[in-house]
Amino acid sequence: MSTVLAIETSCDETAVAIVRHNPELDDRHLLSNIVSSQIEIHKQYGGVVPEVASRQHVEMVNGAIAHALQHAQLTWADIDGVAATCAPGLVGALLVGLTAGKTLAMVHDKPFIGVHHLEGHIYASYLSSPSLKPPFLCLLVSGGHTSLIEVKDCGQYKTLGQTRDDAAGEAFDKVARLMHLGYPGGPVIDRLAQDGDRHAFLLPEGQVSVPEGGYHRYDSSFSGLKTATLRLVQKLEQTGEPLPVNDLAASFQETVARSLTKRAIACALDYGFTAIAVGGGVAANSALRQHLQAAATPHQIRVLFPPLQFCSDNAAMIACAAADHLNRGHTSALTLGAQSRLAISEVMRLYQA
Repeated sequence: MSTVLAIETSCDETAVAIVRHNPELDDRHLLSNIVSSQIEIHKQYGGVVPEVASRQHVEMVNGAIAHALQHAQLTWADIDGVAATCAPGLVGALLVGLTAGKTLAMVHDKPFIGVHHLEGHIYASYLSSPSLKPPFLCLLVSGGHTSLIEVKDCGQYKTLGQTRDDAAGEAFDKVARLMHLGYPGGPVIDRLAQDGDRHAFLLPEGQVSVPEGGYHRYDSSFSGLKTATLRLVQKLEQTGEPLPVNDLAASFQETVARSLTKRAIACALDYGFTAIAVGGGVAANSALRQHLQAAATPHQIRVLFPPLQFCSDNAAMIACAAADHLNRGHTSALTLGAQSRLAISEVMRLYQA
């Protein structure tokens, strides 16, 4: 059994959490989960400014660590390991959490565990669905990533499909910006779509050329959808009438949800997966949840969506992944560096032989 304190600073959330994992009982107990969001700061810029995010992490990380320990009513004597997200993400932001985590591990003589951010999103499903066991398919949809990942075991992953251009979450942000809805785009589009007609405008799902024999038939593309939405908005603005933002939001969201669902279900059926775990910020989207569940039910495929608090970036998922690695004897060197990019299939490179 391991109790791990984890730090997540890959983008614009300063997060610290503590998870206790008993592998014999498949019990993952969240003891504390602190998240300090920078959304209000970055709103004025229309997106995340890396330098600003890094400075905010420096200001917030120590207080978040202290708060996490206090909330869990633990001392450093109760902590078995310290973890931090080390890849992928904004390098400056990653360095803040990584440096804090390695320093704490060294000062308190604890093992250090570097965690891949995307593996954290996979583990978010374990927090709320302890009965989930590999193998299963993970649909990972966030602001920076859109992938279909085969989960074989802890640290063993294979990408079966991915976006060829924009990630789904990035597309939401860009479309929200061109409709003058502000940042972040996902929540506001989802909210407006509730009062819109999802069939009001026909938008392209995105065509992807498929080489024979490759896994690329599960790839997605959102650049064409983004461009089509831009042209539609420009055309509507030329009429001088107010933009039908509810219908635009509903039509765009419907197209994204339909596209992701088609690929996820096709992949699950072709590979014989009986469960699809969804992770990342777009996992909170109501249309995706409805479409995927409805499409999976006739095939007896179990669909798992994490609670909303575990969809966006958080340290609970990082601590959950780290505790599993630590229980298996996987630890990282204190020389581990931050990496802006690292394939999910390369996770085991983060740990010492």
